Amino acid sequence: MRQLLASLAISIGVVGAAHADLQSDADAAAGRDKATACAACHGQTGASIAPTFPNLAGQQASYLAKQIIDIRDGTRPVPQMAGQVDNFSDQDAWDVAAFFAGQDPVVGQAKDDEALLERGEALYRAGDLAKGIPACSACHGPTGSGIGSAVYPGLSGQYAGYVVSTLQAFASGARANSPGGVMADIAAKMSDADMEAVANYVQGLH
Repeated sequence: MRQLLASLAISIGVVGAAHADLQSDADAAAGRDKATACAACHGQTGASIAPTFPNLAGQQASYLAKQIIDIRDGTRPVPQMAGQVDNFSDQDAWDVAAFFAGQDPVVGQAKDDEALLERGEALYRAGDLAKGIPACSACHGPTGSGIGSAVYPGLSGQYAGYVVSTLQAFASGARANSPGGVMADIAAKMSDADMEAVANYVQGLH
């Protein structure tokens, strides 16, 4: 657990510094025009039309820019986005990210299931020491807003189904682009029930 937390701290410094300059030059107005095609799946302001597509509104700009660049470069395979960002420059990615980051976050609602909520909150707030799972809040913040300087995404209001599929992808190795590879290690220690519980909890977190 200590080794994992240490790697998280290193990732914050290294990744955050690498993105600082581009983020300061991001143009949200230009990003709005470039994001037109994104509306078909993610909504005009980043409020997704279906739980299979993530909400982008209010997301950390650094995280969104990294995902766009990783998808463009093939570091993160997303079949649904094939060809969508192939012609994006790094600046385009940051502009679009700045646009969505400036929108009002989506407010979700968790399933009213006491046992599910209790387990989800426990994982999010405290983790599971016995399984070696750190608290989600350590990287994603107490309200789920994320940490932009470390390229850690906000989770609050995100569709539970999308969060579960993301955790499964990290656990299986289908996705491997988290800073320092920390999410692969964490997700691999989570059961299906753990994933469902924490995903439900963050959907209603705000």
